[in-house]
Amino acid sequence: MTIKENIYRKNFSLIIAFVVLISAILVAALLIAYGLTRKYVENEFSSDKIDVLEKTTSPYYDFFQNKIPEITAYQGFLNETSASKYADSVFNNYPFVKSIDFYHFNISNRSKNATLNRGNLSITVHNVYNFVPVNSFNVKNVKVSRDKNVEDFKAMALKLSGFIEIADTTRAPTADELFKFFYDIKPNKISYINNPRREEIKRYKDLLTSISPSSVYQQDMMTFYLSPFSMAIKNTHPELYEHISIRPVVYDPLDNGDTEAFTEIALPGAFSDYKLVFQSNKTFIVKETVRRFLPVTGLVLAVYLFIVVIGWLIYRNLNVNHKMFKLQYDFINNFTHEFKTPVSVIKIAGSNLRSDNQLTDRQRMHYGKILDEEADKLNDLMNKLLSFTQLENKSIHLKKETIELEEFVQKYIDTFKIKYPLFKLTYEVINVKRFESDPVLLGSIFQNMIDNAYKYSPPERKEMHIVVERYRKELILRFKDKGIGIPKNEMKNIFKKFYRIESLYNQNGSVGLGLAFCKELVNFMNGEITVTSKVNEGSEFTVILPY
Repeated sequence: MTIKENIYRKNFSLIIAFVVLISAILVAALLIAYGLTRKYVENEFSSDKIDVLEKTTSPYYDFFQNKIPEITAYQGFLNETSASKYADSVFNNYPFVKSIDFYHFNISNRSKNATLNRGNLSITVHNVYNFVPVNSFNVKNVKVSRDKNVEDFKAMALKLSGFIEIADTTRAPTADELFKFFYDIKPNKISYINNPRREEIKRYKDLLTSISPSSVYQQDMMTFYLSPFSMAIKNTHPELYEHISIRPVVYDPLDNGDTEAFTEIALPGAFSDYKLVFQSNKTFIVKETVRRFLPVTGLVLAVYLFIVVIGWLIYRNLNVNHKMFKLQYDFINNFTHEFKTPVSVIKIAGSNLRSDNQLTDRQRMHYGKILDEEADKLNDLMNKLLSFTQLENKSIHLKKETIELEEFVQKYIDTFKIKYPLFKLTYEVINVKRFESDPVLLGSIFQNMIDNAYKYSPPERKEMHIVVERYRKELILRFKDKGIGIPKNEMKNIFKKFYRIESLYNQNGSVGLGLAFCKELVNFMNGEITVTSKVNEGSEFTVILPY
């Protein structure tokens, strides 16, 4: 007999199309995200060099803006000792300063031995010292000829005299004026004269026009010789820059565009002839891109998985609804058939009884028996549905009685031998005589198990062996048949309502309630039911109830 093909179909092509679509979107999103991440890293490689420059040159700016102006605090009264101490603090804190020339000079209107004359103003170098670091604790100072580096001094003296000539003594000099007249910045060298107070500037202005000899005023100047290669390079972005070096501005790295990435930025002030050169292997940049891309990948994958889970939940919900619809459809068909058959038989028997033809006593008894049997079938079906509903709603109560198990099992064996004469039923009761339970509910379990075994057994193997056994504090009921067996993929579904195994044995007389009803009964009685089965060999249902 050919089993009717299931009319319900699942459109797996839509599922495949959905998965392919979101997977394509995932790949596109990852590619776009990787491209944007790579571009962002490349932009950072070009722009974050400013951070490195600021951190690297911060000691230079501190030296220029804070340390050098300390000379002004001495107000021209630096001597060899105090200048040496000052030089020592510079060398200790600013290793890029390699040596210092200290000029102690006088300002007067006496032109004798003057280094620079402007009007009646004379600027004369008194002493020149050169300081160099010997070690981290000592400074070597050497007094040198007043003529040494006189050009540097003359340039600064000329600036000072120019400032004195135009200075407005009613106010303090501005920052721009201080930078213009008291600093001289050249490659690798900074010269600085301590800026005099306004009272001193007034006196210096008087010296421009005064002819008669006047007082001699002391001033100080220092020239700092710098080396950019002694600056500590502070790589604030080691994830971007593999190598950073200080090079002359004329330095041009070899063109290794295929394997190396380069960028550069000029150093400020006295280091303007030099630049910072940033170099990274492109594989190094790729590693950083991948490192930053991983969180994005995780986020995209999380969104992807979220969509997949949502899709799966929708599919599962539709699948459940589909199964429910199928169960309802099958239930209505089977239930209609189950009702229609006895109703039709009853109708035929009734019509024959009402006919005008004379019926013999034998025929009348036959029709009466048919009416009785079909009415029992309808009543049994209605009782099963009603009991199932009551069990689910917890509207029935367990009425315990003492059951003599030997008599109880024998009664059902005798009943089914009458009902199914060809059904071979055997039993044994082990280690138990009585059991406290509801005889109606326990009998429903026996009735459904025996009925189900008969229905799903081939004609040549219609037999069942029942074992009732006590084990510790449990009563174990085993129902072993030699029926068609249950496939492994059907095992998890056999206890569901209205579910029927697709076989030729369930096409008539089954609505898929028997095993589901048994499971509800067992659960109601605080027990459990399990099954082991082999296809074409038979099944064994085990019911365990608390003793």
